[in-house]
Amino acid sequence: MGDKPLRVLACGDVEGRINALFNRVNAIQKKSGQFDLLLCVGEFLGNSPEAEAEWEAYKSGAKKAPIHTYILGAASQETVKYFPNSDGCELYLYAFNIVPMKNMDPAELVKQPQDVTENPYRKPMKDGKKEKPPPSMTGTEEEPASQFFFDLGQNKPQHQQRHGRKRQTDGDGPNYPKQPRRPPQPTGPCWFCLASPEVENPQNIYWSILLSFLVDLASEVVEEMEKYKSAIKKFCKSRAQRCIMFERNYRSQHLQLQVVPVPMEKCSTDDIKEAFMTQAEEQQIELMEIPAHTDLKQIAPPGTPYFYVEMDTGEKLFYRIKKNFPLQFGREVLASEALLNIPMRADWRECKCTKEEEEDQAKQMRSDFEPFDFALDD
Repeated sequence: MGDKPLRVLACGDVEGRINALFNRVNAIQKKSGQFDLLLCVGEFLGNSPEAEAEWEAYKSGAKKAPIHTYILGAASQETVKYFPNSDGCELYLYAFNIVPMKNMDPAELVKQPQDVTENPYRKPMKDGKKEKPPPSMTGTEEEPASQFFFDLGQNKPQHQQRHGRKRQTDGDGPNYPKQPRRPPQPTGPCWFCLASPEVENPQNIYWSILLSFLVDLASEVVEEMEKYKSAIKKFCKSRAQRCIMFERNYRSQHLQLQVVPVPMEKCSTDDIKEAFMTQAEEQQIELMEIPAHTDLKQIAPPGTPYFYVEMDTGEKLFYRIKKNFPLQFGREVLASEALLNIPMRADWRECKCTKEEEEDQAKQMRSDFEPFDFALDD
């Protein structure tokens, strides 16, 4: 076999977002060194005009793939047109066809390459029987197994209980039922809970709900939350803004979904995604792109700390928090010079205003959002 092991990257659905894929590959290779090939096992190509434009750029040679890329396809009838040969073909990238194991000849399944050697750690066989290891390999000769029983119900002398607390048994005293573990308690007053005394005026409730979703993740609110997300995206688009949402489930009794509108003339969606990926790499945060249709419950079970970003195009970035995480990371990226260029507003505590200003903003927000508010139709 070769002296150098093969280093392989693998990914799932790309769905035409080739630029985003290779940006991620470049970031990984910059951090971890060069890989030999990239294997894409999901839907690689897409049907949207943007996806077709990205593909044409690579197909024409205007852009180059930073790594040998192998894809499986076609994964749907809509992308069959990109594959001229069902047996596998080259595309300025690389495609190949894999035969399912159930359709293969059994002899092919057990066939070994010519340069495979025998396992050097396997013991030799004599007359079809496995040879027992000598005593020197086991360290000691085999001894018959011993079994021990302990009587925990017998009372012990008082002098044996001086150095430790006696374990209660059925005859020692009453058995109390095991108390359930208490849920984690809030560490202080929450500015966003509608039941909190910090929410001083009903005028501010509307503003808080729209610009900083803070919900307990329950099945009965997920559907309504998705409706509000869709409505806010339409609202932002009508104002020539990109709706960027990020969520932090870390050091809080709530899941915090925050919504930030970014003017379209400021930057593209790719610029925003690149800014998140770049700053994440600088802070050693392994932010990864996940398919747009992914349900967070599939990759983040209840109680899992995580950070999550959703672009206006539906593209999603995810990081499972392991140790420390910068609480203002989402705001810091969006407020950076590369995007909104308002670094002084990265800390929410620097964005306070008077009660009268909050009321005016809430009234204006209610008026502007009213055509998109589906709750008013009920």
